[in-house]
Amino acid sequence: MTADHLSELSLAALFEPLSLGPLRLANRVVMAPMTRQRSPGGVPGPDVVAYYARRAAGGVGLIITEGTTVDDPAASPHAAIPLFHGCGLSGWNNVRIAVQAAGGKIMPQLWHLGISRRAEVSPRPDAPSISPSGLLRPGRTVGEPMTEGRIAEVIEAFARGARSAMDMGFDGVELHGAHGYLIDQFFWEGTNQRQDAWGGDPDRRTRFGSEIVRAVRAATSPDYPIVLRWSQWKMGDYEIRLTPDPNSLERFLAPFVEAGVTAFHCSTRRFWEPEFPESGSHLNLAGWTRRLTGLPTITVGSVGLSRADSRETRMDTVETSAEHLSALAGALERGEFDLVALGRALLANPEWPNLVKEGRFSELRAYGAHALEELI
Repeated sequence: MTADHLSELSLAALFEPLSLGPLRLANRVVMAPMTRQRSPGGVPGPDVVAYYARRAAGGVGLIITEGTTVDDPAASPHAAIPLFHGCGLSGWNNVRIAVQAAGGKIMPQLWHLGISRRAEVSPRPDAPSISPSGLLRPGRTVGEPMTEGRIAEVIEAFARGARSAMDMGFDGVELHGAHGYLIDQFFWEGTNQRQDAWGGDPDRRTRFGSEIVRAVRAATSPDYPIVLRWSQWKMGDYEIRLTPDPNSLERFLAPFVEAGVTAFHCSTRRFWEPEFPESGSHLNLAGWTRRLTGLPTITVGSVGLSRADSRETRMDTVETSAEHLSALAGALERGEFDLVALGRALLANPEWPNLVKEGRFSELRAYGAHALEELI
């Protein structure tokens, strides 16, 4: 598609305002959380501040930070992963101030790796990694199941992190319940084989996540925005499905709605692919989640990238493209989902929203592995 044709796309829906509770967003563009490992000692420095502020100045309506770990000794995998407690909070406050001064909104993503963490290379090698059943994956036991006491401690750590975010002036929080990390380890029967109140059937496997939402709601305020990020797939296995059909999806989502979540961030690899094609519906995961809960949803997955390139496995270089954005905007107009998160396209183009809004498509740069080598 030529630049002339791109300039004729109807993309107005991407730039309509939206409210998440009391939070008013200028547009529907979200910066997806992306791990950068650029915070020595767990403290975001001036380069991290500039990195996020640049995206806010570039027109991103809502920034969701990279995963930042909660106050639990087994949460963090690496000394350069930022902390959302202790010494990390001053650095994050500097990020918040800069983003909001640039006209943006920002939420920290609160994160616990669970059994995915390698204790020996973490900041706290003395703290064993934790998980619901001690399983790294089905059939591979590497630890002991979490005790009731440890479960309570981690729930409280998420609540403390959320309270800190609210007290500091962040615009909400996102809870990382996707991709095989701790909350998701409770969701999946492959890693949660408990036979108590925290596992054993689909309803009990959602309890850990929903209790975190409930604790965060109690620690903040009745309308403070809480986003839950979740996915069907896990790191290393893109074929896993927590919910194979709409009925099981509705059952999965209900406890989080009841616990007080504001919105769902539905992580998929390619936003245009239907979640349940056998149903005859074209809706993706965010679309189904929106239909079944009535709550706002964020779609994500290769947004702003070439459809062909997004299927490559190595992702060394991926062309940035606006060719399928008209279909995306159409889905927004139809109310299939509410917000659109970008990852790699935004790494390559900090000013992506402004360039697209102004029709300056020829200025979009390709994403390459070099984008991960430094904070640009």
